[in-house]
Amino acid sequence: MSRKAHSYSPWTMDALSVLGRQITAERRLQRWTQADLAERAGIAVRTLMAVEKGAATTSIGTVFEVAAMLGIPLVGAREPAERELVNARIALLPSRVARINESNDDDF
Repeated sequence: MSRKAHSYSPWTMDALSVLGRQITAERRLQRWTQADLAERAGIAVRTLMAVEKGAATTSIGTVFEVAAMLGIPLVGAREPAERELVNARIALLPSRVARINESNDDDF
């Protein structure tokens, strides 16, 4: 079964590209080949190449695992204060949301 094509926003594609370049740079700084890092991460070299290119189809878990192995900071992963801020914000929000009825009767 083939996948349905998905269009990603330019912001998303840029973020993936930047993270991929960070991964490449850090891998090179640590003097690891793509084969070395792929083996350590338990993925194929071809998958690592996709991660480094910023491919949107690579699983987020794989990308984050590779980044973490290289010591690249992830969103709030090492900052307890950041996590607490997110948890506090979520605690203030309703646990369920409903669609807002878009039909406004503004006819006076």
